[in-house]
Amino acid sequence: MSDLSEAPAPAAAELPQQLQLALVYGQAVTELPVDLYIPPDALEVFLEAFEGPLDLLLYLIRKQNIDILDIPVAEITRQYMGYVELMKTVRLELAAEYLVMAAMLAEIKSRMLLPRSAEAETEEDDPRAELIRRLQEYERFKAAAEGIEGLKRVGRDIFIPRLDAPQAKARKLLPEVTLPELLLSMAEVLRRGDMFESHQVSREALSTRERMSDVLERLKGGGFVPFSELYTAEEGKLGVVVTFMAILELVKESLIELVQNEPFAAIHVRARAE
Repeated sequence: MSDLSEAPAPAAAELPQQLQLALVYGQAVTELPVDLYIPPDALEVFLEAFEGPLDLLLYLIRKQNIDILDIPVAEITRQYMGYVELMKTVRLELAAEYLVMAAMLAEIKSRMLLPRSAEAETEEDDPRAELIRRLQEYERFKAAAEGIEGLKRVGRDIFIPRLDAPQAKARKLLPEVTLPELLLSMAEVLRRGDMFESHQVSREALSTRERMSDVLERLKGGGFVPFSELYTAEEGKLGVVVTFMAILELVKESLIELVQNEPFAAIHVRARAE
């Protein structure tokens, strides 16, 4: 028999592996440090989230199976104030609207605790009536919201299948054209080209100022010159218009004068004396 002390040691892979808690700078941490301190408020878990004071009241009523038409105000107020105190210690900025509801509950509680006569009880309404009405209205809206939330949504619960159609390659058929049709088309193109031909006609530029200088030059002698002699037949209608405008400008500036002895007689022009 061989000695047990001489038996080979088990392989490293056969040793039980220790639990790895974290990795720090690439090194595995298997044991918690002795001086590790975890603050008491390092981790907070909120199991219930309320959207407002009415939501909290409705939660407390449902949790205890209380009839919403017969609310025990004292017990509900005690539980409600406990939650408000928790919120004030944890998240103070969210406690404002809850404090308004707490004041309303305290008012209802005080009104119900005050002694009243039998006649006053019959005449006055239930102090809880307004709160019950608001709770019933909120319960209806919350049930409607939960029903809408339960509906299936496109993109979340329902996915519309989409399949792109394969690209169809259109086959172009060439038209069959005969020689007479080709000749008719060519003739139509040539006819359209003739219609869009442009002819640029240049006109001789005549200046009214230059014609005024020409008229004054011809009237330098001081005598009368017939009105018709100031026109040039070669210039056509444009020359007549420019000359007439030049004479009117000279009359306006009191540089020349027009003389006519009798109606329908010849008009004469002469330079006005300085």
